[in-house]
Amino acid sequence: MSLDAIAGTGEDLAWPRAMELYENDLRASGASAKTVTAYHRDLTQLGKWCEPIDCGPGEIGHRELRRFAASLSSAGNAPSTIARKLAAVRGLFGYLLRTGRVAQNPADLISAPKSGTKLPQVLTVEQMDKLLDSMPARTPLEIRDRAMLELAYSCGLRSEEVISVTTDSIDFESEQINVVGKGSRHRRLPMGEPAQRAVELYLAKSRPGLVADPSEKALFLSRNGRRLSPSDVSRRLSIRVNEAAATGGISPHALRHSFATHLLEGGADLRTIQELLGHSSISTTQVYTHLDAARLRDVYADSHPRA
Repeated sequence: MSLDAIAGTGEDLAWPRAMELYENDLRASGASAKTVTAYHRDLTQLGKWCEPIDCGPGEIGHRELRRFAASLSSAGNAPSTIARKLAAVRGLFGYLLRTGRVAQNPADLISAPKSGTKLPQVLTVEQMDKLLDSMPARTPLEIRDRAMLELAYSCGLRSEEVISVTTDSIDFESEQINVVGKGSRHRRLPMGEPAQRAVELYLAKSRPGLVADPSEKALFLSRNGRRLSPSDVSRRLSIRVNEAAATGGISPHALRHSFATHLLEGGADLRTIQELLGHSSISTTQVYTHLDAARLRDVYADSHPRA
């Protein structure tokens, strides 16, 4: 559609309308609710910044965006935060350009601030064994938590993937699990024996007493019989880590990072790890080569006589 045709429709290109259109496009493309919410928050901030200068999506240029980025820096935002916000802006104008609502993407001329690579937190094999093996499994909720964390580490699952697992997702005969990841991408993953035993115990001893609605398919349930949320997973992990007196500050994502790092240390190639993690790009998986290199440097420093 031409710009003249759109202008003739009298379409409102105020920030709320532009954001609404873009968010609908994100959802149609399979973006998660979490992603849409984050983009909405970042783009709302840009819209509010533009109010005093009366600058809508059709008028803003690269100079205004540079000033916006500078204001973010002056407000104390980290380079990674500014880069994320600019990515949201770039995505919005990419959509508006693609649909003929603007003539150019002003964000293409804005470079994201450079920041050092933040390596994800990883537990050693020994720390992971201590965490999982020391978890109690006496009460229904303890049995559930153990099964949940065993499965998360065994399969390298995100928190959102853990809670999305259903009772139909697991094939005990083949020792595999079906997972729906980011962008609604499906993958079939192998499941280790400790995780399988923990889930089987949970299904036999705990879930029947937790389920309130027989039609509920979610595997992991709260004490009230509802599907857990990502924050529930984080909270339960924190409780279990404290009880195990393991390294503090561990997030559910640390289990996923540990899964990938332990595979790499064991000889798995990056392409295999990429497929298991459900990364769309190998560049995302390559962070684990940095982790392995860092581990090798530490071993070298501790072991070599002239390190």
